[in-house]
Parts: sequence; structure tokens; C-alpha cells
Amino acid sequence: MAEIYQRNSLRVGILHGPTSYYIGVDGPTGFEYELAKALADRLGVELSLAPSFDLEELQEKLAAGQVDFIAGGLTLTPSRTERFRAAPAYRWINEVLVFRQGNSWPRQLADLNEPIIVMAHSSHAESLAALQNEEQSIEFREDPELDADEILQKVVEGSIAYTLTDSNQLAVNRRLFPQLSIAFTVNENLPVGWLLQKNQDDSLYSVLIEYFGHVYQNGDLVTLEDRYFGHIEQFDYVDTLRFIQSIEKTLPKYKDWFIEYAGELDWRLLAALSYQESHWNPKARSPTGVRGLMMLTLPTAKQMGVHSRIDPEESIDGGSRYLQLLLRRIPERIPMPDRLWFALAAYNIGWGHVEDARRLTQRDGADPDKWLEVKQRLPLLRKKSVYQHTRFGFARGDEAAMYVENIRRYYDTLVGVDERQQLEDRLELQRQKLVEQLAEPATAEQLAEPEVITPPL
Repeated sequence: MAEIYQRNSLRVGILHGPTSYYIGVDGPTGFEYELAKALADRLGVELSLAPSFDLEELQEKLAAGQVDFIAGGLTLTPSRTERFRAAPAYRWINEVLVFRQGNSWPRQLADLNEPIIVMAHSSHAESLAALQNEEQSIEFREDPELDADEILQKVVEGSIAYTLTDSNQLAVNRRLFPQLSIAFTVNENLPVGWLLQKNQDDSLYSVLIEYFGHVYQNGDLVTLEDRYFGHIEQFDYVDTLRFIQSIEKTLPKYKDWFIEYAGELDWRLLAALSYQESHWNPKARSPTGVRGLMMLTLPTAKQMGVHSRIDPEESIDGGSRYLQLLLRRIPERIPMPDRLWFALAAYNIGWGHVEDARRLTQRDGADPDKWLEVKQRLPLLRKKSVYQHTRFGFARGDEAAMYVENIRRYYDTLVGVDERQQLEDRLELQRQKLVEQLAEPATAEQLAEPEVITPPL
């Protein structure tokens, strides 16, 4: 700790990946990144990241003292804890065997007819080696070129039959690849934590014990888990597959309008909201009379100056402005993204009912400014014993909570599909430029014989 304060930086080796650290629209983000950043802020020092796609590289940096600890959703396996010191565990995961939906479903290890492919130097390789030592007939192979996400994608493509992965890693990837299916669980409740050097200095280890105790007690850890993983715990194969198909076939009709009228919002969030409301059907109509792509009520349409609710462009424009109006009504002390989740809930059941749920949250001694706390009280608005004492009365609060979580899932999927499409477009543009360059006729200078230079003896 003396060295950390002297250099005024906390050096963290962090693993690239969707469950750990990546560069998002607004800069660095990810569960492990936010956890490490909160620690650096608590210590009053700068966060200095050493990101890598290679876990073995991070372990070598830790062994050489180039980083203070490594983070990346690392399972605390026997070999890792023998080589390094484990900080207190902060999550627990299951290791699950994954195959492609539609293929023959293996019920046990003995049913596998092809080797299990896992990332090299991974906890999964260690788990499978341990099972082999127990005289179980398992064939597996470590791939040094692919990371865990790439292996999962190849399972979807069919070039890999089986892999072993973490339950949270699978949940994140299923948003883009719903064909990934769980065969069975291999190991349950494995601890996840950070790794430090093994030495006689206990100062950083002591700080981490205090830090994790603090984020447990004040609820920050649970809030962070909910932000990244809470909305993906429920998985619907048919719905996810249908949504991805709609992105390809239906979204292009309205994409330009989502972009044009997004205002301060991410257009993909606006599109996800619209899909939740109408499945991108401009003529959608509910029994209560809301209509159009953004399912506006008649009073809301009039308030937003929308003349025809079934006109796609008008509906998107009005729905976007209405959501931004709700965002401005929410107390400024509530930070993003919770502020956004409250606005989405208000879009569904009205801000008055959301306020009722916030008052119930405060009554229970919980934080009314945290979505995690309020969404647990929203279902109470259905109960007569509760809603008869609220200001705005009955509301389908449970539906509002699920409504927000659905939009979050759709948004995550849409971001993933959109970013992948952008990457493919860039690669195609580069390919076309290369073809054009090769097709250009060579100049006389290029066709001339090259000058031969004889090196001195």
C-alpha cells in the first residue's frame, strides 16, 4: 500500500471480455472495471489498467510485480490459489457444459462423442483435468488461439461440438446466440475473486478484505451485479431468436427514424423500447387503446403533438420526446443508468406509480433512488392491502419491472448485433479498397526492374 500511495496509482491487470472489461460507447466499462475503479476512488489514487486477452500473460505480469492484482471474473482454482494469494471471493458461478440447440442432448459426460474444447490455461481446462484424474473418460483439448466467447460462437456455428463455460459467461452470450444450450452442470458454486502476489506484505490484502466487506454491507456489490447480470438471468430461447430475426428483417424499415429522433438517447435503446411495446408493428393496438410503434396513449400523443399514432415516423418522434420528458422529471441526484430504468418504468405505468413504489422502498428503510430496491417493491402495487394506502392506487407493478428488464435485454442484444455489423462493414470496406488497389494498373516505375544492391563483403 505504501508503494501504491507513493506512485499514486493502483495497477490492475484486467481480462478483456463482456463480463469483465471492454470499451463501450462512453469509454471503459464492465463489471470488473467498475469494481476496481470504485476501489481506486476509495483509496484516492488513479486506476492504471493493464488489459489483456491472455490470462497467462496477466499471471506473468502479476508474478513479475508489474501489477498489484489481476481481475477478470477468475475462478479461484487450486492451481491459481497455490501460485497466488486469493482476495475474498465476491461471486459464485457454475461451470456448465454447452452444446448447440437442436443437436443430440448429452445428459452426462459418458454421452459425449467429441472432445470438449476450452480456452488454454483456463479454469475449465483445470476442472476437466481434475475429472480425468478421477478416472472419468473425458476427452478435451485446449485451444491457445480462441477466447471463451469465440469458442461459444464456434459451438453455434457447429465447428465445435461442446465446451465448458461459466454460467454468467453463457448468460451474456445467449443474448446474441440463443442457440447455446446447457447440457448439464459440471461444477456448482465455484468462488470468483482477484489474485495477488504471495508475499509477506499483508497491507493490500487487508485493504481488500475491508473493501469487499464494505461493498457487501452497503449494497454496492449487489447493485453492480444487478446492473450487469440481473436482467439476463431469465432466458427465453424463442423470444431471443425472434428478436434477432426482427433486427435483420423489420428494423431496417425504421432504423433511420430511430437514429434521427433519438435526441439525447441511444437510438438502440429507443428501438428496444419500441420492440417491447409493439414488436415494431406500426399498427399495433392494445385493449386499453394505446397504438403504434411506441404504443402512445391518446393524451400522450396530443401532449407530444402526434397527429397519427399509427404513422411510424410520428410515433417514434413522439415516443422519444416523451421518454426524454420523463427523464427530465426524475430527480437529478439519481445517477444513470438507474435514472433511465425509472424513466422506462414510468413510460409503462406512469411516474406517479413509480413514486408510490419509491415511497414504499423508503418506508422499508431501503434506498428509493436505486432501481434494484424499487423494482422489488413494484409488484406490491397489485395488492389491495398496499395500494389502498398509496397516492395513485392500483398498478401492474410486476409487469413494469419485467417490462424494464426486457428492454434491457433487447438493448444488450441490439448493441451486440449492431457492433458486429459495424465491424463486418469496416472489414468489407477494407477488402474493397484492397481489391481496388490490386486492380489499378501498375505504373512504369513499378514495372521497372528493381535495383540490385550488393552488400559489402
